[in-house]
Amino acid sequence: MNEFEIKQNYIRALLAEKNLDALWLQRVSSFAWATCGGAAYINTATTTGASTLLITPNARYVLTNNIEAARLEKEQQLGAQGWEFRTAYWHAANPAIAELTRGLRLGSDFPAPNATDLSNEMARLRAHLTPEEGKRFGALGKLCAAAMDAAIRSVRPGQTEFEIAARLAQETEARGAQAIVNLIATDERIFAYRHPLPTAKKLSKYAMLVLVARKWGLCCSITRLVHFGKLPDETRRKMNACARIDATFIAVTRPGKQLREVFRRAVSAYAENGLADEWHLHHQGGAAGCEPREYLGTLNSSEAVAISQAYAWNPSITGTKSEETILVGEQNNEVITAIPGWQTLSVAIDGQTIPRPAILEVE
Repeated sequence: MNEFEIKQNYIRALLAEKNLDALWLQRVSSFAWATCGGAAYINTATTTGASTLLITPNARYVLTNNIEAARLEKEQQLGAQGWEFRTAYWHAANPAIAELTRGLRLGSDFPAPNATDLSNEMARLRAHLTPEEGKRFGALGKLCAAAMDAAIRSVRPGQTEFEIAARLAQETEARGAQAIVNLIATDERIFAYRHPLPTAKKLSKYAMLVLVARKWGLCCSITRLVHFGKLPDETRRKMNACARIDATFIAVTRPGKQLREVFRRAVSAYAENGLADEWHLHHQGGAAGCEPREYLGTLNSSEAVAISQAYAWNPSITGTKSEETILVGEQNNEVITAIPGWQTLSVAIDGQTIPRPAILEVE
């Protein structure tokens, strides 16, 4: 059974479980998931696409307009997948959703009138990767690592955050992925903001680059930091602690573990490093898929870790951060965004040594 058939079976099982007849997928992420990488968006920042999918008991449809139909059918190969197109002119409402679902019990991955909200259930489906998705994720991780490595090694004092963001985007887009999150902070802004949108501020000594790249519908995350001149002892201490917390996340994120168990171990690691309150200041990451985080880890998370899932943990301590994307394997976890040759901090935990990225220090 191929990836597309597996996902169609997932959808049928979900509908049976919820006692529904049809599923309307409006989110860009769900469109990508169900079509094995299709792109429903025009605006790359949108949540719902210019095209949607409808799966009924007897057929599956693409609901779109005359601008998008040919690209989706031919270039995205949705016609070959067996989707039936219901197309309206760009200036007219598409009556297909009402016509095709009349009398049916409808579920949707986005709030919609007369539909059961299945957004949480769809996030869980998207987070369980097929073998083919795992391979694509691995390739995307290497792409992100290469883009980040090239961008951060080109950073120089005097550059603005806008200029650094432009280089990170260029290195990413040139490799065929989209930089859908591109956060840059320099110097004091690293200590002030967890989500630093780039500004015209010029770099003096210290920069943080944060990337989420999307390709084949999948989203992969990585963060790196660079410091020019002697790294302050306090910043080094914080980065070492951040590395230990990140290693805890990676070591404990193993098949069968409850996500709340993983999270509690990491919260304990914050306290063990004398930083008990820092985890309150920013989310710690979670399961990745066709969204940067399909769902976050919390103290109350009921989900269990499964083989072939991707996780992007991002512990942060004011002024430092550690973030990479991992694939959960049967025997061990693979850090798919590791940068070859990058200086690392070795962390011993649970009988294993886990290397975590250090701050790049440039004399």
